[in-house]
Order: sequence, then structure tokens, then C-alpha cells
Amino acid sequence: MPTDPVWRPDELTLSHANLTAAMEERGIDSYSAFHRWSVDDPDGFWAMVIDGLRIVFDVEPSAIRGSEDVTSPDWLPDASFNIVRSCLDHDPDAVAIVAGTQSSIEKITVGELKGLVASFARGFADAGFKEGDAVAIVMPMTVEAVVAYLGVIVAGGVVVSIADSFAPREISTRFAITSPVAVVTQDRATRLGRVLPMYAKCVDADAPMCIVVDTGAGIGLREGDISWGEFVVPGAAFEPVSLSPSVHTNILFSSGTTADPKAIPWSQTTPLKAAMDGRFHQDIHAGDVVAWPTNLGWMMGPWLVYAALLNEASIALYDDAPTSPGFIAFVEEAGVTMLGVVPSIVAAWRAGGVLNEGDWSTVRVLSSTGEASNADDYTWLMRVAGNVPVIEICGGTELGGGYVTGTVLQPAVASRFTTPSLGLDLVLIDDGELADEGEAFLIPPSMGLSTELLNGDHQAVYYSDLPAWDGQLRRHGDQMARDEGGLYRALGRVDDTMNLGGIKVSSGDIEGAIGDLVGVSEVAAVAIPPADGGPERLVVFVVPVGAPDVAALRSEMQQRIRTRLNPLFKVHEVVLIDMLPRTASHKVMRRTLRAGYQR
Repeated sequence: MPTDPVWRPDELTLSHANLTAAMEERGIDSYSAFHRWSVDDPDGFWAMVIDGLRIVFDVEPSAIRGSEDVTSPDWLPDASFNIVRSCLDHDPDAVAIVAGTQSSIEKITVGELKGLVASFARGFADAGFKEGDAVAIVMPMTVEAVVAYLGVIVAGGVVVSIADSFAPREISTRFAITSPVAVVTQDRATRLGRVLPMYAKCVDADAPMCIVVDTGAGIGLREGDISWGEFVVPGAAFEPVSLSPSVHTNILFSSGTTADPKAIPWSQTTPLKAAMDGRFHQDIHAGDVVAWPTNLGWMMGPWLVYAALLNEASIALYDDAPTSPGFIAFVEEAGVTMLGVVPSIVAAWRAGGVLNEGDWSTVRVLSSTGEASNADDYTWLMRVAGNVPVIEICGGTELGGGYVTGTVLQPAVASRFTTPSLGLDLVLIDDGELADEGEAFLIPPSMGLSTELLNGDHQAVYYSDLPAWDGQLRRHGDQMARDEGGLYRALGRVDDTMNLGGIKVSSGDIEGAIGDLVGVSEVAAVAIPPADGGPERLVVFVVPVGAPDVAALRSEMQQRIRTRLNPLFKVHEVVLIDMLPRTASHKVMRRTLRAGYQR
């Protein structure tokens, strides 16, 4: 694959960058030295981030870290604050949200958003909910979703983030783990003309009290459920509950669909990591307009809220599919300056011919995450979007952002990462030795890194059975390669987790959904990247009974996966095989299947 830069920073970009100002403030004249300082002096670095974001404390922290234990640093000891106050503590006339549909654009100011958040928080209290209660959000990324997200936290509650694409069984699993007192949803959603049930899915999942946004569907509610308009209290005062830094504000889920998804708490310090990423890696400035097609059920939803609002930028929300021509027009009309994407969206734009040169004169920075990108697609994107960089970022829910990424101070190479994230470092290890290709291990501490799991042994998942190292490592599970120029390339997961359409799911979940079909003796699900790079494809290896019709078998598998797991998971190919390769302990060797697959 080519590693020549597609974009290089010009003098205006260099002089305008937040990184440049921060480096000058510290008297550091190179990015590599600045990164090194951010890792070697975490207290100094995160103090600079907090000052730059102008975080408002009710009680100031006595230190940046209360413990030298890098696995549990006790960030901001003795402090008390509510992170939402800092999100909305700036010019009330500035635009906080730009919301667009096929036919209109609405702008909501910081002052207006503060009032909407206060009205939801008062509804939370009037409903009898109390500090620490969990409220799930199962709906698209709309103005009401953002208001509910911030309103729950203002009231001292905990948001349970559940993707709107999930089937009722997946939703129910997450309810069981978190026991929410209520669910915020809407009657229905429409995508590319297709009506998608939202409220009905929550009811099927045996949801507790539902707070339902009415989009005009005319759907009757269960006894005990309430409309959004009846729940909120207009005119309420904005009075955020002061909380400790380590209190849970958001529960998100990573990996797993039908069984045991990891429930990952975000604390009040996690947003500082998201905002730092946005400030220094995506170069978000006050007054910018930030769009990223996403959902609160995935970490990029909360990331977008904090990366924009804590940097005094606007959130741009479009109420339909990002692959449509309407979204392309919205980006221009809303004045989007930083646009986030995922590779499958870019591939659809290119294949559909909906993005033409000159459409996006306002866009200054692009960024990409969620799945492996295709170099040809991203070379095309940078050029057609007006010679702007794509900042690739790879991270995770349990990190609050990225661990390997790029900056606007460095040339952009398609489908490559240029640097570990500020405040973090990483090493690649293969067979116990440092390598240029191997498993990526993180070097803590950093704000954003999880310190607990609601339903798992955090220490065992991230810190047990690690390679020998002079210091503490943290497991993440990605396979990476680093070339001679220091650029990083993602090679997928090292375990049995796959990334399909930006959603992590285990091979076992896929196999459990399809393994009992007629004509199937054994089955192994493997995620395989295309030969020229790009999003992983689901390939199912089958030891058959008799001679099944492969096309019919693939169709049956797709239907099972759609109804039992997620409609976004697509079966790329079914491959018949005489037997599955196994280890001496009878474990399926998916790496062998992956390596032998003919793309």
C-alpha cells in the first residue's frame, strides 16, 4: 500500500492549530517532544488540559492524581463538580447544536440548550428519580437525545447508552445489567424512507417507564409511560448536582451482543479525555461546527458531545442516513468544519457519486474511526473534499477516545496513524519481544482509561498475564504494524472479537445464532479484511451435513443474524470446509482460517 502523504499542513494550518499554541506555551518546538512530555509528566499535561478547557469546579482538586498506582490513579482527588456545567458555561448566544432534516435546519444556542437540559433534569427529580439512578437512552442522535443525556447527568443520574439499531433481546440484556429506572426513546425513526420502530422495540424488551418523543406517528403508550412533553418542566432552573470525579455518569457497552457485553462506566474525568482528543488531534476550536454520524449507544456519541461542547464548538446533527445526498448538502449548509466518518460511509459516497468536488468548502478537518479504512477511498476523500486531512483514530469505549491517531501538524497518509495519542504511549509485542508488528499494549496512566467493569473482573481483563516489561502495560487487544517511517497500520483484533460495520461482536455470538441450521455440522465465524484494506467482512466457514445449497444457507444465516443479533451485520461469504482446524485443546484456530482464505 502507498505510504506517501496525500495531504501536508500549510503555514496557516500550522499557525492556527491548538497544538501549536500549547507547544509554544510549554516552550516545546516539536510534536514528538510534546508527546513525550505528555507521557512523562501526566500531572502537568492533564493540568494543562483542564486549564485550557476551563473546567468549572465547585471544589478544586487537591492534586491531579491521588495515587501513584497507574492502574487506578484516583484522578482529581477531593474535587466536586458537574461536567455538564463546563459544557454550557460559555457565551449563551453561541450556537450549541445545528440540527438538520431533509427540509430544514434549526440552530439552538448555548442558553437555549441550558434551558432544555434544566427542564429535563427537573422532570427527572419530579418523577421521583434520585442521584445515582440509571436512565437508558435508546434512540437516534437527535436534539432530544443530547438534552436527555446532559439532563440525566445534571440531575446526578447515570446514562445507560444503548444503540438504536439493537434488537429487543440485545436491549433487554443491557437493561438486565444496568437496571434503569426509565428509558428515553421516540415513537419511531425514519431512515432513507424506511420506518424503524423505536418505542415498540423498547416495549418488546420489557422496558421500565418510557419517556417517548412524539414524532407524529400516533402511537399509543403503555400505562405508566409518558410523553416527552409531559415529562420535561419548561422554565426550570439550571442547578447541576455536584459530584465526585469518579462517580459513574454513563454506562456504555463493548463487545458481545446476546451474552455478557462488557458494561463500561464512564466517570466525570472520561469527558476530559474526549475533549482533549478533539482539541489536539481533531483540532476543534471555539466556534467550530462538529459533525460525526453516530449514536449515543456507541462511544463516539458521548465523545462528540464532549469534544464539541467542552471546546465551545457546535454539534451538528442530521436526522437521516449519512449516505444520502441530503447529508452532503447539510454539511455545507450547516457550515461543518470538522467532519467525522466511518469507512463504510466513505465507500458508499464514492460508489454512489453523491459527493462532488466543491461541496464542502467549510470543512477543514476530517476524521475517521470505527473500522479499518481503505487507502484508495481515503485518498479520494481527502482530494474530493478540498485537500483536507483525514485524522485516523483508533481507540475504544474503555479508553474514552483514541490511543493511536494523527494531528494536523503531521502529513496525512491514507489509512495510517501517525502517533500515539497525547497522554498515552504504546508498544507492539510479538512472542514476548518488542516488534514492528504485534499486539498493541498501552502504557498507563491516562485520563479516560477505565478502572472498573460493572459485570467483569477489570484487573483480569486488562492487566493479567501480560508480557514482561519494565513498567506497567495495559491490554487492549488490537494487532498493529509500524513501518520504517513510524506510521501505524491496524491489522484487526488478536482475539475472537470482530468489528463489523464499526460494531464489535464475538465470533461465538455469530456462531451461536447460526450453528444449529439444517445442513450445518460445525461453524466458525471469521472477520477478514479485504486485500486492499477496508472494513472487515464476515466469512462463515461451515462443515456441512450432506451437500447444502450454499446460497440458500447464506440467506438463512443472514436472516438469523438480522433477527437474533443485529441487522447491520452482513454475511459476505459462506465457505464449505471438510473440518475446522483446532488446537490440541480443541479450540478453533480462526487465525489459520483467516490466513488461508482466498480473498
